[in-house]
Amino acid sequence: MTRAVFLDRDGVLIRAIVMMGKPYPPASLSEVEVLPQVEVALNNLKAAGYILIVVTNQPDVATGKTPKLVVDQINKFLHDSLPIDEIRTCYHQDKDRCLCRKPLPGCLYDAAHKHQIDLSKSFMIGDRWRDIAAGQSAGCKTFFINYGYHEKQPDRPDYIVASLAQAAEIILNGLK
Repeated sequence: MTRAVFLDRDGVLIRAIVMMGKPYPPASLSEVEVLPQVEVALNNLKAAGYILIVVTNQPDVATGKTPKLVVDQINKFLHDSLPIDEIRTCYHQDKDRCLCRKPLPGCLYDAAHKHQIDLSKSFMIGDRWRDIAAGQSAGCKTFFINYGYHEKQPDRPDYIVASLAQAAEIILNGLK
């Protein structure tokens, strides 16, 4: 069995667009800004043997606010420029009751089956309560990157950190 680090996309790998205290995805590839130290952190996790899988909700596609092409362009850019093994995207809204939409753990379960991942030895890193709930439901250790958004906060993440780099450091130093 392998170990994985599951990563939310917006707010973890790339800067979320924050308006009135709430995070939003970039509206185009030109708005994408990879956050500081992300590439170094991912390279270190990869070198330590972790599979790196992005799991992202992109409901603006279902609502028509964002074309699927834009999400695909951003995902391709990230896949091509960072050491990411796979990107799993849910385009649904909550009302669709899709099992792959976080906070449900369907994306994590599907990836675990595909890659023979031991979820109990894996991690979920996110900046919203949905990310943490999905990781907890799947049996992963969770890292909450706290940006102080004005929205529901996660329930008891294993770690609260300031960045992906800080989470990676804790993982690589043996979870002290």
